[in-house]
Amino acid sequence: MNTPSPEPRSRPTTALRLRRWLLRLCILVALGLVATWAWHQPFLATPRAVWSLYRQPPPTSLVVPVQGVRARQIADTFGAQRGASRRHAGVDIFGKRGTPVLSATAGVVASIREGGLGGRQVWILGPAGERHYYAHLQDWRPGLEEGQIVPAGTVLGFVGDSGNAKGTPPHLHYGIYGKDGAYDPLPLLRATR
Repeated sequence: MNTPSPEPRSRPTTALRLRRWLLRLCILVALGLVATWAWHQPFLATPRAVWSLYRQPPPTSLVVPVQGVRARQIADTFGAQRGASRRHAGVDIFGKRGTPVLSATAGVVASIREGGLGGRQVWILGPAGERHYYAHLQDWRPGLEEGQIVPAGTVLGFVGDSGNAKGTPPHLHYGIYGKDGAYDPLPLLRATR
């Protein structure tokens, strides 16, 4: 019994190949236009800000994050022994309870949480993807939300003694975490004029 052999497939013509190529190009251009339009919409403001922050260099100076305190009033406590097994990964900035705590840099509110050693705390994602840590707050500023874009000097919360600082003089623990871990923020605070 003979089975019929399949008929040879015809190759697409040059005109058909050109139409397919043009259709793919049009689809890619349309997708690019939609993506460009979406990227500039308000609902993508936070991802745009994060993208911009990661592309910036680390700051060379910072705003002192406790309102009314000058950098020369801050003791250099970075690296000081804290208990038997840890070192201080920031500086303590003392102030009157309830004094506004300011963002030392422009950034995006990455986390607002309560617990652990820091008690009430705020994390800001800043330039170069560095994380700025504000701890021992009495409270957060009303309306502060994760994902919010904040310029330097924005009120984040208020000086307190939450977390493991309970019962100590009210202060802000301020730390910066770069790609290699925590580093001393005091030189950057003192660089501001």
